[in-house]
Amino acid sequence: MPNYQAPLRDMRFVYQELLTGNEVSDLPGFEEVDEELIDAILEEAGKFCANVLQPTARAGDEEGCHFENGEVQVPADFHAIYQIFTEAGWHAMAMSPKYGGQGLPKSLHMMVDEMISSCNISFGLLPALSNGAYNAMAAYASDELKDIYFPPIAEGRWSGTMCLTESHCGTDLGLLRTRAEPQKDNSYLITGSKIFITWGEHKLTENIIHLVLARTPDAPPGIKGISLFVVPKYVVNSDGSLGEKNGVSCGSIEHKMGIHGSPTCVINLDAAKGYLVGDVNKGMRAMFVMMNTERLMVGFQGLGLAEIAYQGAVKYARERLQGRAPTGPKQPEKEADSLLVHADVRRMLLTMRAYTEGMRALGIWIGIQVDIASHHTDEQRRTEADELVALMTPVIKALFTDLGSECTNLGVQVFGGHGYISEHGMEQLVRDVRITQLYEGTNGIHAMDLVGRKLSLLGRFTRPVNAFIAAHKDEDELTEFIEPLQSALNRLQSASDWLQQAATEDPHHPGAVACDYLRLLGLTTMAFQWACAAQLALPKVAAEDGAFYRAKVHTARFFMQRLLPQTAALELSIKAGADSVMAFDDDAF
Repeated sequence: MPNYQAPLRDMRFVYQELLTGNEVSDLPGFEEVDEELIDAILEEAGKFCANVLQPTARAGDEEGCHFENGEVQVPADFHAIYQIFTEAGWHAMAMSPKYGGQGLPKSLHMMVDEMISSCNISFGLLPALSNGAYNAMAAYASDELKDIYFPPIAEGRWSGTMCLTESHCGTDLGLLRTRAEPQKDNSYLITGSKIFITWGEHKLTENIIHLVLARTPDAPPGIKGISLFVVPKYVVNSDGSLGEKNGVSCGSIEHKMGIHGSPTCVINLDAAKGYLVGDVNKGMRAMFVMMNTERLMVGFQGLGLAEIAYQGAVKYARERLQGRAPTGPKQPEKEADSLLVHADVRRMLLTMRAYTEGMRALGIWIGIQVDIASHHTDEQRRTEADELVALMTPVIKALFTDLGSECTNLGVQVFGGHGYISEHGMEQLVRDVRITQLYEGTNGIHAMDLVGRKLSLLGRFTRPVNAFIAAHKDEDELTEFIEPLQSALNRLQSASDWLQQAATEDPHHPGAVACDYLRLLGLTTMAFQWACAAQLALPKVAAEDGAFYRAKVHTARFFMQRLLPQTAALELSIKAGADSVMAFDDDAF
C-alpha cells in the first residue's frame, strides 16, 4: 500500500478558509469547536490512521474473513485495532455526550471518515455502520430504547448493522418478506433472511444491534407496509445486561472482489426478539435517516481511496526513471528522467488531484450544511441547509464513488504493469472502491432519485453560484474561472429545463439520461468550489506558504480547462433523450 499522509493542509484550507468553518462553531453545542481543537483532532486522526490503521490494510485484504460453524473470523489485527480505536473515541465523535459521545460536528467527523477510508476501508465500515444505526435510532427510537442501546454503542462495546436487502429484492424493498409478529410484552418476533449485511457477524464487540426492515401481519403491501425494528444478537435485559442468544444467526459470508477484511453476511432471523423503532408501517422513513448518513459516508470512501491512490501515484512518478523529456534530459546525471517529465503522466496526476480536492471541498461544504440543518436556531436556515443536503446527497454518493473508481484506476495506470500486481497495493484500491458504486443503492438508482425527486431543489445550489458570479464577474484575474463556471451553469440550467419538459413527453427520458445529468450537476458544483478556491488563493500566492496557494490556483485552472468541458458533451447527451436507448429491439441484446 502507498504510505499515507493525511491531507491536513488541504482539509484546513477547506474547513477554515474556503468554507469559513466558524459558522459551525457558532451553532449551539459547538461553541468550543475552534480552530485549535479542529487542528488537534485532525492531526491526531491523521497519525492514528497512518500509523495504526494503514499498516493492517494489506494484511487484512490477504487474510480476509472466514466462516466456520456459524462463526465469522475477521483479520486478526482488527481485534487490537478496534480496542485502540474505541478507547480513543474515534467511533463516537458525533454521538451525543448524554450517552458517552463527544458531540462534535458531523462535518468534522466526515473528514476523519475520509482518512479512515484512505487507510483501511474494510475496518472503517464497522464504526460507520454503528454510526448509521445510532442516527436512525436517535431520530425515531423511544427514549427507553436509546437509554438501553446508546451507551454501549457510544462505548464501542456494541456495534450496529443495517438489514434491508433480501435475496429476491434489492432496491425494490416493497417486495421484502421478513415478518414481525407482535407479542404481549410489546416486542416482536422477527423471522426472515437478509443478505449483504456488512459486519453482520463478528466477535469484535459484545453485541451486534441489527436494524431490520420487516412486515407486521396486517401491513399493507409495498413500502407503505414496512416497519423498522432493532434486533440484538443477544437479548438485552431491562437493566442493560446481556441475556440469552437471540434468534439471529449468520448463514454464510460472501466471497467478494474487494473489502476482504469486512465480512458480508447472510443473516437469518428465526423468531428473533425485536423492538419497534418509530411507528408501525413507517419504517422506510426511519431507515432513510440511516441510509442517507451512510450514503454521504460512502461518498467520502470514494474520496478517501482517490486520495491515497493519488499519493501513491505521485510518489511512484517521482521515483520511477523512464525515458527522457521530449525537450531534452531533465536529470542528465541519471540514466533516465522520472515519470513526472511526461505530459501524459502529469495529465493523469492532475486529473486525480483536481477531482480529489474538488470532492473534498464539495463534501465538506455539504457536511457543514448537515450540521446547520440539525443545530441552527433559525428554522428557515435549517430548512435551506436540509434541502441543499437532500439535493447533493445523491451527487456525493454517486459522483464521488465514480470518481474514486476513475482515480484509483488512473493510479494503477501511472504505475504501469507494476500497478497491476499486488506488491504496490494499487490494485487493492481498485478492488476496494468498486463496491462503493454498488452498496447503499447503485449509482444509477441515485441518479434516478436525483432527476425524479430532487430537481425542484436545484435553486438551493444555483442561487449561491449566481451570487458568487455576480460579485466577481468584473474581476479580470478571475475571468478564467468565472466564465467556465458560468458556461457550465448555463448548460446545467438548459439541461434541467429540457429534462423537466421531456419527462412529460416520454417517461423513459429521465432514466435514460439520469447518470449524465448527475455528473453534469456534480462537475458544476465542483467548478463552483474551484472558482471559490481560486478567488481565495490568488491574493495569497506571494504569502509565506505561497506554494500551497499557487498549486491551488494551478489545479483550479486545470479543472476548468481540462475536466469541466465534459459538461458540454453531457448536455448534448442528455438532450438526446431515450430514443436510441429504447428503440433497440429486446431480442437483439
